[in-house]
Amino acid sequence: MTPDTLISTDTLTPSATRPTRAELLAQIGAARQERGLTLTNLGAQLGADRVWLGAALQGQHPMPAPMAASLLGLLGLPESGAPVLTAFVSRGSFETLPPTDPTIYRLYEVLQVYGPTLKTLIHEEFGDGIMSAINFRLELGREAHPDGDRVTIKMAGKFLPYHWATPETK
Repeated sequence: MTPDTLISTDTLTPSATRPTRAELLAQIGAARQERGLTLTNLGAQLGADRVWLGAALQGQHPMPAPMAASLLGLLGLPESGAPVLTAFVSRGSFETLPPTDPTIYRLYEVLQVYGPTLKTLIHEEFGDGIMSAINFRLELGREAHPDGDRVTIKMAGKFLPYHWATPETK
């Protein structure tokens, strides 16, 4: 996606023909439900990864213009919503902290319990730095287990080493 395929939300104002992002995402959710479309089959029709598409349909990613137009067409929604789907977004926002949804809270809890250990292991394996969530891939799977199926989550983020600027390295 290039900057020329995106527009800023600063230039968008709701109108009689263009809904707000929240309104449009609610309409998309309702249309998906009416048509029985999962993220997996909708992603296949749009040529999009289901995890990425799910995040986009929660307002966490802007969509390329052709994908936005295809999505609206598949769902029978007005094409006037396309600029809303292609506009820049504010990522990573929770309405409340800690999250109150049980599934999201369990993920939050996993990071509370294992986050410091993961950080230590990343530093031991890679050095002083962070895992990128920009250059990032997330996969969700299912694993059979005698005590009940397991949810598998695989995260793959580029390692970004810290480079501290000093007077000698300006």
